[in-house]
Amino acid sequence: MLTTNADFLYGELMDVVRLYFSETSPDISHFFLYDGYRFSNTVIVNGREYSFTEEQTWRGEIEFKRYARRFAKLALYKALRAETGRSMPWGALTGIRPTKLAYGEREAGRDFIPLFERFGVSRENIALVADVLAAQEGIYAKREGDADLYIGIPFCPSKCHYCSFITADIAKTGRYIGDYLAALEREVAACAGLGRFKSAYIGGGTPLVLEEGDLRRVLDAAAEILPRGIEYTVEAGRPDVFTEGKLALLKQYGVTRICVNPQTFSDKTLERIGRKHTAADICRAFEMAAKFDFDVNCDLIAGLTGETLAEFQESIDRAVALAPDNITVHSLCLKKGAKLKEEESRLFVADIEKMIAYAREKLYAAGYRPYYMYRQKYMAGNSENTGWTKPGKACVYNIDVMEEITDNIACGANAVSKRVFFAEGRIERIGSPKDIPTYIQKIDEIIREKGKFFSLI
Repeated sequence: MLTTNADFLYGELMDVVRLYFSETSPDISHFFLYDGYRFSNTVIVNGREYSFTEEQTWRGEIEFKRYARRFAKLALYKALRAETGRSMPWGALTGIRPTKLAYGEREAGRDFIPLFERFGVSRENIALVADVLAAQEGIYAKREGDADLYIGIPFCPSKCHYCSFITADIAKTGRYIGDYLAALEREVAACAGLGRFKSAYIGGGTPLVLEEGDLRRVLDAAAEILPRGIEYTVEAGRPDVFTEGKLALLKQYGVTRICVNPQTFSDKTLERIGRKHTAADICRAFEMAAKFDFDVNCDLIAGLTGETLAEFQESIDRAVALAPDNITVHSLCLKKGAKLKEEESRLFVADIEKMIAYAREKLYAAGYRPYYMYRQKYMAGNSENTGWTKPGKACVYNIDVMEEITDNIACGANAVSKRVFFAEGRIERIGSPKDIPTYIQKIDEIIREKGKFFSLI
């Protein structure tokens, strides 16, 4: 149980508690005081007292709260580290975007490494962040008016065990496809002129689960507002929906990149997580995609239910052998709305650290370099998700979204649009209904509110 005399710090402090304790924790008391530029934090754990003082100048309430949260988390982390004898790979950093913090230090004229060392981040993870920043050179840019387009297709062949998205088996939701696409076409058309598009991404769900005629409707809508020559990605997704006809259609409309997301090459694991395809199907999908000369992204997940270290290592090896342009290694995460979350209140994955270490070693050796990364709450091993790229093949959309350096104009059910205000250092978001019928019913209101959001804020 945690108590604090500063309510605005409670959420941040609980993030640190969850690094060490998944269900029950010892009694922890926290006391925060400040005097001018002195931030004092006292932590009492099981009757033992730990006191820490930091000095930091600040201007305004926003900056004051930023440093108050930062130092409170650091104090609690140090106390729990002393109590348990355990260090975390990301130290006291609990935010989902370590690279964003690193860029903030650079923009302030400082090297990010001393801050990360101060917060107990491991040498390996500091090096990972440095490599990500290096890989983003030439792509990372903050320019007012830059935007990326996202179009969501909330239909899948089946619902995966770990998935928290609104998607469901198309056999249950397929009756909505016609009305959904009609609403989506209107929403996409209304996005013309709302931003200067750098890239586009059609995701889901599994967009290629649509029949060719329905897929063409989505591509036609996007073609009306997108400039030629930008990076254009479609999350082709699962190999059981691949056909040469659908891939030829994507090529016809100027799609430059597709995502093939096997998650694992173990047939046993694929069955456990609710997939309806095999590892052999994955290889056939890669062979099919190669005929059309797309850049290819590939996703794997470390820590899938029941999967051993050896099985995960085999998945990494087989992915590297297929040589996609990008390989993203996710760490399994408990997410609200996923079947896995309903069945598990805590997440322990044996050998997760070894899985991540093996992936890094193998991908570096194969010539890949990390180019984006992010973290989530309730991740196995307090680890991270990292995208790896061949030289010159980084996905612009992934960098823009993860670093939050462009507006994101998002269309579809459960789509969240984002507007970045660089001068004010803030981000505003507006979301569409998660429920497909509600989205269809409210499409006029959604279009109207989005227009106000991007034009008038």
